[in-house]
Amino acid sequence: MDYPNYAGIILRRTFSELTKAGALLDRSHEWLDGTNVQWKEAEHTFHFPSGASLAFGFLQYEADKYQYQSAEYQFVGVDELTEFTETQYRFMFSRLRRLKDSDIPIRMRAASNPGNIGHEWVKQRFMTEKSDDRIFLPARLSDNPHIDQAEYIKSLDQLDPITRLQLLNGDWSARQGGNKFRREWFEIVDTAPADCQKVRRWDMAATEPKLGKDPDWTAGLLLGKSKGTLYILDIKRFRGTPGANEALVRQTAELDGRGVKIRMEQEPGSSGVKMIDDYRRRVLMGWDFDGVPSTGSKEVRANPVASQAEAGNIKLVRGPWINAFLDESELFPNGSHDDQVDALSGALADMTSGREYAFGLSR
Repeated sequence: MDYPNYAGIILRRTFSELTKAGALLDRSHEWLDGTNVQWKEAEHTFHFPSGASLAFGFLQYEADKYQYQSAEYQFVGVDELTEFTETQYRFMFSRLRRLKDSDIPIRMRAASNPGNIGHEWVKQRFMTEKSDDRIFLPARLSDNPHIDQAEYIKSLDQLDPITRLQLLNGDWSARQGGNKFRREWFEIVDTAPADCQKVRRWDMAATEPKLGKDPDWTAGLLLGKSKGTLYILDIKRFRGTPGANEALVRQTAELDGRGVKIRMEQEPGSSGVKMIDDYRRRVLMGWDFDGVPSTGSKEVRANPVASQAEAGNIKLVRGPWINAFLDESELFPNGSHDDQVDALSGALADMTSGREYAFGLSR
C-alpha cells in the first residue's frame, strides 16, 4: 500500500457479509482505525497516504459484476469463493491491469471452504485443472492455532458428516455417494466414429442462481450411437431465464446442424404442451424437433442407462463438461442435481424407443 495509485478490492457475495462481527470490514477497522489511513464510508474504501486505496465490494447478483466494468485494480481478493458463480469470478480478471513498465504485481487471490453453490467449479479449476498459475493451498482447522479448536469441533459434531468433513478437514472430495453409477464405468475417448446417429436431448429449467440458492440446470446432452456403442459427445449446461434458455437451445441447434434430431422433455399439463408448441413453431422451426412426455421416476428412467454404463457401453468424448457429468452421475440419485443424468436417460429412450423419430429403428 506504499505504491502511489495502487488499487485493491476485496469482495464478498453480499455487502452484509462484509460487515458482520469479525468479518472483513470489522477486522480491517481494528487494524487501520487510529492510523493515518482514511476511511470513506460512502465509497467503502480505505485511502492510504501514498494515494493507494483498498475498497470492499460485493457481487450479490450476476449482473452486479458490471458495476466494476470501468474499474482498474492491481489486487482482487475474493472471500468464500464457492458462494460466487464462475462467470463472476472470471469477469474480475478483466479488471486487473497496470501501467506499462510498472513493477506493481498483479494479483487475484481467493479463499473458501468446500461446499456451497460454487463447489464443483472451484474444485475443477483449482484441483482438477491445477497449474503453475492456479495454485491451491489447502488448510485445516489445525492450521489456525488462534481458534478454540475443541469447542469448534464440538459445534461441528452437530452437522451432517459431509459438511463436517468439509469444514473440519477442508475436504473437497467429501460427498454423499449414490448407488446407481460409478465413475470408472465411463471410458473417456478422444473421438467418436463419424457414422454416429445423433440426438440432442434437453432437460429444461428456468431459474437464475441467487445467493444461497442452487437451482436446477438446463442440460442439453448430445448422444451418438455407432455399431451398438453409445457416445456422449457434448453436454451444454446453463441456468438462466426462459429467454436465455431459448437462445442457448437455438444456438446449440445451429452448431449441431440440421442432421441432429432434437428432443425435449414435455412437462405435464397444458403449460408443457404450450412450451413444446412454441419451440416447434418459433424457436426451432426447420429442425427435426419434438417434445416427449416423461413417465415414471427419474431413478427408474435411469435404470437402462446404468445397465449400459456398467457394461462399459457408454463412452465419453473428451471435453470440459466431463467432470461435472461424472460428479453428478456418481451422486445420483442422492445429489442435489440430476439434470444431466435425466437428459441422458431421455436421449437413450429417444434413440431406442418405438416412436417414429427414433432413427427408424422400429415403429
